[in-house]
Amino acid sequence: MLAEYRHMLYRLRWQITGWAAGVVLYSLLMIFFYPNMADMSDMKEYLNMFPETMLAFFKNITVINTPMGYIDVYFFSYMQVIIGIFAVSAGSGLIAADEEKGILDLVLAQPVSRSALYFGRLAGIATALFIILAAGWLSWVLPAGSTGFALSPLQLLQAFLSLFAILLFFTAFAVFFSMILPAARMAAMLAGALLAGNYLLLGLANIYDGLQAAAKLTPLYYYQGGMAVIELNTAWLAGLLASFLLLVFAAWLLFLNRDIRVGGEGSWNLKIIK
Repeated sequence: MLAEYRHMLYRLRWQITGWAAGVVLYSLLMIFFYPNMADMSDMKEYLNMFPETMLAFFKNITVINTPMGYIDVYFFSYMQVIIGIFAVSAGSGLIAADEEKGILDLVLAQPVSRSALYFGRLAGIATALFIILAAGWLSWVLPAGSTGFALSPLQLLQAFLSLFAILLFFTAFAVFFSMILPAARMAAMLAGALLAGNYLLLGLANIYDGLQAAAKLTPLYYYQGGMAVIELNTAWLAGLLASFLLLVFAAWLLFLNRDIRVGGEGSWNLKIIK
């Protein structure tokens, strides 16, 4: 398992580097721009520049000149979708990518169990996400004092924990889809579509109250984002992590009981009754 964990991190090394660098650069740009927003004298005039639907879609934009509102709107309001691209891509290819290349059967011919392979690789993806988010967290924490960004490292950590939990959930979602769909690209596409669709649904639910009931049934509803700097909802966090573990367990059982393809994409295996 340890060997697979190390190998997965090695395979993801350039993706980790690229994503972490991007998050760091963006975070530094935003935090050094914060003093300009905090010193804005006429916030009402600034908000009048936006249409009412946009103000409703990003509900915390009305307090954008506060640390909580600023980091929520400019970072946490859409970072789950941006980094989620990496999460669903890595998750969908956890097993299926090597299976489609025709090398998974060769790997499993070695003295390594399916469980060790599965959990070692999954731990590698989780570590990759942790590194990316840790780099982002440090990019907000270290310059905070010099920019007047009045949020403590612990408060920022709470928000990043919420982000980490939702990214783990969609990673597991993609892994699960890769076990039941014919191809990794289909699993990534479906998981990504559900992530983007969930994001749009929540925004529209802020505009139309009739969508609130449907929004409460989605995972992103329980993602706090920047609001977690005030108080982390541990029940929501635990629910996301429990859902992550449930999907991981379900995908693991499917992997243990499936036939390994020699190469190429699979099929739906639908039986037509004549």
